[in-house]
Amino acid sequence: MAITNLIKTIAVNIPKEINLKITHEQFLKLALVNRDLQLERTATGELIIMAPTGSDTGRQNLGIEALLWLWNRRTKLGVAFNSSSGFHLPNGSDRSPDAAWAK
Repeated sequence: MAITNLIKTIAVNIPKEINLKITHEQFLKLALVNRDLQLERTATGELIIMAPTGSDTGRQNLGIEALLWLWNRRTKLGVAFNSSSGFHLPNGSDRSPDAAWAK
């Protein structure tokens, strides 16, 4: 039997006027231990915690992802990513777009 670190999970409500600033390395650690949360980080280090999308937005996002994937499959010009993908951008931010494509 494997023993793992069990961390008690609690919900945290952070008012919009409070900005939490973290480094890229801290963001990676936070994201790894909170895989069920949708987290992003701005170029200035502000932590963004996002609520899940609603069903209408989820349906629209799936359509965008499907069209992007199909276009990329036909053209073979690059790589398409879905909304679960995170990117460390040149400006220093860590973002997870609804859909992405890279060459």
